[in-house]
Amino acid sequence: MKINIAIAEDNDFLAKSLLEKLNMFSDKFNVVFRATNGGEIVEFAKTNNTFQVILMDIEMPKMDGIKATELISKFRPEIKTIILTVFDDDEKIFNAIKAGASGYLLKDESVEKIIDGINVVLEGGAPMSASIASKTLQLLRRTNKIKDVISDEDFNLSKREIEVLENLKLGLDYQQAAEKLFISPFTVRKHIENIYKKLQVNNKMQAVQKASAHKII
Repeated sequence: MKINIAIAEDNDFLAKSLLEKLNMFSDKFNVVFRATNGGEIVEFAKTNNTFQVILMDIEMPKMDGIKATELISKFRPEIKTIILTVFDDDEKIFNAIKAGASGYLLKDESVEKIIDGINVVLEGGAPMSASIASKTLQLLRRTNKIKDVISDEDFNLSKREIEVLENLKLGLDYQQAAEKLFISPFTVRKHIENIYKKLQVNNKMQAVQKASAHKII
């Protein structure tokens, strides 16, 4: 049984080149559609359920490949999208993975690597060019370091200040927090002033959000 593929590529020359490469394996693969922008591939995915894989460019008019991947992954999560692009910068890799891309290959890869990538995604894997895989690992390490820093930082808040924050998180006002903690509203206000200074925020919402992000409350 042949694997049906859709291509999203606005460059006619590159699209033709990719089609010629895939036609070398016409006994295994069948290209059912070629979109020239992200909007076209999204609309095709909405109305057609005969294909399993998309080879998706990033830079396209009307809608880029990352946005198209995000939309398709929401209403057709069974479709496997492989980003096939010239871009290997960190932001685009990160955004493509967040959008739901199943793989990320550079356009200068050999046809064998692309074919192998298609087979890998259909088996549940995540094919990546070697340089992309390396950058992805670096991104993960960097993200984990940031999380560790966030978790470890407590901003030197006192036990009472944390208690005040916990009450603010529950939506209590100064008077209600004071009654619950058996202190005066004035004391609550002073604690909140100190909290703002330590967390470097300007209002209650920012204080609660930052304290929550740093797992203080």
